[in-house]
Amino acid sequence: MYDKKVIRRRRAVLAVLVLLSVILLTAYFGEPGGGVIHGIQRGAQQVLAPIEKGASTAAKPFRDLFNFVGDAFDAKDENKKLKKELARARTQLAATQTAVRENEILRAMVDLPKRAGFPQGTSPVAARVIARSPTDWYSTVQVDKGRGDGIREDQPVITGDGLVGKVTAVTSGTATVALITDGSSSVSSQVMPVGADGILQPAVGDPNDLQLQFVRKGRLIRKGLTVVTSGFSSGRLASLYPRGIPIGTVKSVNPNELETYQRVHVQPFADFHRLDYVQVLTARVAGTQQASLVPSG
Repeated sequence: MYDKKVIRRRRAVLAVLVLLSVILLTAYFGEPGGGVIHGIQRGAQQVLAPIEKGASTAAKPFRDLFNFVGDAFDAKDENKKLKKELARARTQLAATQTAVRENEILRAMVDLPKRAGFPQGTSPVAARVIARSPTDWYSTVQVDKGRGDGIREDQPVITGDGLVGKVTAVTSGTATVALITDGSSSVSSQVMPVGADGILQPAVGDPNDLQLQFVRKGRLIRKGLTVVTSGFSSGRLASLYPRGIPIGTVKSVNPNELETYQRVHVQPFADFHRLDYVQVLTARVAGTQQASLVPSG
């Protein structure tokens, strides 16, 4: 049980303190600014001010450390959030750029057969490139369409820019395409509109330099003219490539390299280092045989 005397004593002390507080507040607000109580307040402030300043200065490193730690944790959380947002933005950008590029490629492949002079009667099969040869000396790609899609050996292969090669091997679901930059490639071609015929082959030692060989002198060939497949045909012999497929433009001419023929350097329309989709021209003329693409003399 509580001691009643102690309780009464505490209550008396509390009453006295309250009474003194009321008296002091009344006197403080009632006296003029230069009164005794105001003087005591100012004196106390002057005495305590250095102590407060010293305590504040002493505590400042601790406050700074606390604020630094708090800011560091906030910055770390914000950094994680920004990294996640950046990763999402990169993924979205990559997907958008891929979709735009594929749309441009497929649109170009749809539009190419509509151009004037492109061989008609073909049945293009679109295919995606799934593998590439590791070197330029064996310039081949593999596509994801095969025998089950109507693809056969020796069928021409194009992109939306023009001719890129021919099918050389077929399985049930894939096909191998030898590009016109491959060392074994030969394409009967023609410079338009002058009508100069020749055989397009990659240069020996430089597969990126396409050269139109065996072009007879006397034809005025200049830089910028268009080179297309000639669709060479003689009796039952015919070129693998139908007439009119774009190949590239004349880059330069060397008229004095041979006595009878001149050599034409060709810049291809297709970018062989960025083949993503191609079209295989599956329709072929029945009853024909492959022609020898190199003239005998």
